[in-house]
Formats: sequence, C-alpha cells, structure tokens
Amino acid sequence: MNNEKQLIMALIVLIAMLAVLLGASGRFENTRPEQTSEEESALVDEDLIVVGFSQLGSESVWRTTHTQSIQDALSKENGFFLQYSNARQKQENQIKAIRGFISQRVDYIVFSPLMEDGWETVLTEAKEAGIPVILVDRKVSGSSDLYTTFIGSDMEEEGRKAGEWLASYQKQIGHANDPINIVVLTGTFGSSSQIGRSRGFEQVAAEHPNWHILARESGDFTVIKGKEAMAKLLRMYDDIDVVVSQNDEMTFGAMEAIAEAGYTTGIYGDMKLISFDGVKDALGLVDFGKINCDVECNPLQGELLAEVIHKLEAGEQVEKEYFVDELVFTRDNVREYLGDRVY
Repeated sequence: MNNEKQLIMALIVLIAMLAVLLGASGRFENTRPEQTSEEESALVDEDLIVVGFSQLGSESVWRTTHTQSIQDALSKENGFFLQYSNARQKQENQIKAIRGFISQRVDYIVFSPLMEDGWETVLTEAKEAGIPVILVDRKVSGSSDLYTTFIGSDMEEEGRKAGEWLASYQKQIGHANDPINIVVLTGTFGSSSQIGRSRGFEQVAAEHPNWHILARESGDFTVIKGKEAMAKLLRMYDDIDVVVSQNDEMTFGAMEAIAEAGYTTGIYGDMKLISFDGVKDALGLVDFGKINCDVECNPLQGELLAEVIHKLEAGEQVEKEYFVDELVFTRDNVREYLGDRVY
C-alpha cells in the first residue's frame, strides 16, 4: 500500500513538473519577437548576398519580363537572397521599400525609379548606411555619388534611333523634304525613359525643319491611357502623318483609338507608327505591316546585374553605366527575331 502511495505521489510530482515546463515554454514562445518567413530565411542563408529590389510596378509585359529576369539571376542557386517589393506605380511605395531595406541592413539595394526626381534624401540615407545602390532600367537626377552604377538602356539613343529611322524612311520613299505632322505619345512625365526618348527624337527632328511636332500627350506607358491620349489627339488634329509612341503598351491602345476613328496605320496606312520596347506581340504587328518601326528596349538585365554585384563583392572597380544591346525592328528584319522572342 505504501508502495502504491509512493508511486501515485511520484506521478503527481512528474505531472506538476511537466506542467511547469510547458507553461514556461509557452511563456517563452509568446514573448519571442515575430519573424517573417523572409527574415527566417535570411538567418538560415547567412552566406548568401542579400539584395533588396524595388520594382516600380507591373504595368506591362516588358516590366514583368524585366522583373523576372532579375529574380531569375538573383536566385539562391546563384548565391543571392532577394527581397522583392512592387511599388505599384507609386514613388512613396518605393521610398518606403528602400527605407525598409536599409533598416534590414541588406548588402545591396537595386531599384528601377518611377521618376527621376525625389530620391536624394533616401539615397543619402542608404549611402550613410554603407549600402551600395544600383539603378536598373531608369535613372535618377541629382548627384551620381548617391548610387554605385546604372544598368539598363540608353533611352536617349533609343529616341535618336527612332528619329533616324523616320529620316531614312522618308528619304527611301522619296519624301525627304515633304512636310510631316507628328504627334508623340509620351510615357510617364518625369521618368528617365520619357525624358531620354523625347530628347533623342527631338534632337533628330530639329535637323529637319519640315518635321512638325503638333503635340505631346502622356499615355503613362499603359494601354488604357495610351488609347485615351490618342483619342484626344485625333479630336484635336485631322492631319497626323506620324505617331511616335514611347512604348508598345501605349501603341496597342493608340491603334484601337485610331481604328475607331476610321484611320489605319503602318506601311499602307494613313499614319506611320513608331513604337518602343519590342515585345513579341508588337513585333508581330511589325511583321504584319501595322507598325512601321519598333525600337528595342531590352528588359533582360538580370544576368548583367548579377555579374556587376559579383564584381563588387570581389572588390573590383565597376563602370558608372552599363548599357544592354538593342536593335531596331522593321519589316525587313523582324522575322529573324520573332521565333526566339521570350517576351
């Protein structure tokens, strides 16, 4: 009987001890700071290069491809841990994301700025924190000391290519000296792509006094706004000879507005149509003769970005600018590239 009592008492003591231990464990778990899955992964993957990437949005096929190129290149298999943020076309979201990357002490900050202006304060904060900043696709205004390098397209050169194509085409068809009326669908005002493409095209236009730029209207790089902008221009002018659209998404919208107004575009159309980016659907329209010329803007920048970061990790000097290779597509050459187009 005494043995039974001793056994019961021992079990009670054991249960009590377990309860105390479980309670302590519960209190410990409740007081632990919460960690996101990204933070937990970062702790596990201590040997990886941590990169914070702020993309300006996902407004087009081009932008989606650009994002995917960077995500593929900055993968764990390639030695990176990538923290991605989509700003959804709002500069304040990008600034917030960059400050978040600074507070997390990432190794590098990569971002594609929505606008050229408005970055000095947050980039100064990154510099003071000792975090290198790499610009992709678009540039910022102000001091170049606030970022390490730029990787992307020469937007001004793209604009010049568009102007040079138009000059060559007018000469080819025997109308080099004829007056031509031009309207320009610009991208987001203040973005480096809008500024660069406008500047480059207008440099060539200034060499041709018979070229008349009737108006510039922003389509904000989207199909819907491109259509709205083109419809507005068609209500204002009935003598448009050339439409210069600063990206393919706006071009698709513009073509809808032009068709609804009873006009046609392209080689045999009422208006010549020049576009930018070179996405596969647009190149199909080049081949079909509906778009006269499409100046490529290459979104596949991820591999070059990874190479530059590895150089920085090795302590090597890098250039201040890296430009990707780009082509000009017309009906004469487009079929050589259509089959291999990945976006």
